[in-house]
Amino acid sequence: MKVISLNVNGIRQAADRGFFEWMIEQDADVVCLQDIQAEETSLNDNVFFPPGYNSYFFDSLTNPDVAGVAIYSKKMPKAIMTGIGFSDGDFEGRFIQADFDKVSIASFLTPHGSNHEQELQDQKYAFMEGFKNHLIKTRRKRREFIFCGTANVARSPIDVSSWFVNQRNSGFLPEERQWINEIFNEHEYIDAFRQINKQDKQYTWWPDYERAWKLDEGGRLDYQIATPGLKQVIRAGSVYKDQRFADHAPLIMEYDLD
Repeated sequence: MKVISLNVNGIRQAADRGFFEWMIEQDADVVCLQDIQAEETSLNDNVFFPPGYNSYFFDSLTNPDVAGVAIYSKKMPKAIMTGIGFSDGDFEGRFIQADFDKVSIASFLTPHGSNHEQELQDQKYAFMEGFKNHLIKTRRKRREFIFCGTANVARSPIDVSSWFVNQRNSGFLPEERQWINEIFNEHEYIDAFRQINKQDKQYTWWPDYERAWKLDEGGRLDYQIATPGLKQVIRAGSVYKDQRFADHAPLIMEYDLD
């Protein structure tokens, strides 16, 4: 099973840059998108509904130009779940899940946070806490899960450029790194990409200007978080950098699952 995750930073922008043509060429089984910034009813062009894929969206209820997530899948899911059970995740369209026979795959989006506006950073912390609690509850279920999306947190120094300086910035604050490492360590989830690739500078995000992209100054803010039972079926993982569809790059994982 090939699973792709991408924060598109606006689905229309990504489409204009050729994302959907690339997506069809990839022949992925499931594609999870974050930050679509559009209402499903406004996506009138067929490009947003590629042949061979079932498409599912969860728009922001508060502002359609903010957040929003989507899942494209070749196989029709047994069920679709939107929302995560708390307001910070539900009103802004930050979580959608597709249930298949052997695995459930979700697309999630953590708020950006802010270095300057405490209210925005507090909103990020609120979502992080609610999402962590959801992951804890999920561990009690008798099936496997893959949570694909943008955590907006770099896990360790090898996951961000200029790590020492960035310890003062949202996205690499000590309490943020403690949160994501608790998910992987204490609650035993698997960082699917790191299970395959241990190299540094495996970034999935760069500031939206050319200098950072050319110098490869960014951070690994996007993850596929898998339940422990999937550890042995992770076969390949890569970050696609040959084209830019957004300020994030596609994270491509392959699992030995039907």
